[in-house]
Amino acid sequence: MEKLVSSWNNVQTVPEKYIFPPEKRPGNVTFNASKSIPVIDLEAIAISQDRDATIQKILKAGQDYGFFQVINHGVAEDLMNDTMSVFKEFFELPEEDKTSFYCEDAMRNNHCILYTSSLLYATEDVHLWRDNLRNSCHPLEECIQHWPEKPTRYRHVVGAYATEVKKLAATILELLCEGLGLESGHFGGKLSEIPSLLVNHYPPCPDPSLTLGVSEHCDPNLITILQQDSDVFGLQVLKNGEWIGVEPISNAFVVNMGYQMQIVSNNKLRSVEHRAVTNSEKARTSVAMFFIPNGDSIVEPAKALVDPRNPAIYKSFQYKEFMSHFLKKTGGTDVALEAFKLQAN
Repeated sequence: MEKLVSSWNNVQTVPEKYIFPPEKRPGNVTFNASKSIPVIDLEAIAISQDRDATIQKILKAGQDYGFFQVINHGVAEDLMNDTMSVFKEFFELPEEDKTSFYCEDAMRNNHCILYTSSLLYATEDVHLWRDNLRNSCHPLEECIQHWPEKPTRYRHVVGAYATEVKKLAATILELLCEGLGLESGHFGGKLSEIPSLLVNHYPPCPDPSLTLGVSEHCDPNLITILQQDSDVFGLQVLKNGEWIGVEPISNAFVVNMGYQMQIVSNNKLRSVEHRAVTNSEKARTSVAMFFIPNGDSIVEPAKALVDPRNPAIYKSFQYKEFMSHFLKKTGGTDVALEAFKLQAN
């Protein structure tokens, strides 16, 4: 438990193991609110002509940024606020109430684990300035019985939240199917079968210019839906070599494409590098729900998107094969995908 960043008191300097090499440090971070990812109103999808326009906005955002935010999405604001409050309360609990969930082997397939930095803590060169609480959500009825009992409303609130965010994901995936010209339900079933909820907690950092909450990466799954803290900047997306801050918007979700979406869409949608920076003033919490393919599921470019003019860029593979490669890789985005590209490309 002493390795959790949130368990430290009055840290005056960044420990050496958390200082990134100069070329990876964020430096003095500034957020330009005039440059940010698109915000898309989902209320319009109930009207046919507005639905088409909304789908086109989603596709363009997925092509240009790999990210967008959604508002009027159907998840109740009270539920979003309660969920964020519950998670913040969990991290503030006495140590004895969290010990049973703490695990230094984050690769273990427990229903709920609390760990620090990343899944690769034991072997990583530099640690991340964050703690993590991972809740398995598949099947939800079984997993929820293993979640924390404190705060007392944890299971009720987080269970309801996971259910509603799953519905939102299904809506967005269906809109993507329509926009790409795929049959209804293409992204359902095994391709998004395993939802997992990860809470990122970033305590205040004495020198945010030296370290990162999350280093630059792309998500290996199909799609991610993220709720940010309502008033604390931290998430950044890489666009044309520049880090763009994703503005925290009350009652909004951030949606981003994972590697599997890029592969299935045959590069029509992009998985884009992003990171999280820290700040010295206050803690930041974010809640990410990942929609992950079943390990045995076959991932490949959708046949409807492949023809002689648009040949398949990626080969067919099992998702577990991709993850085995992903967890061992070093390097950037292209390295992760390179092994799965067809030779002709």
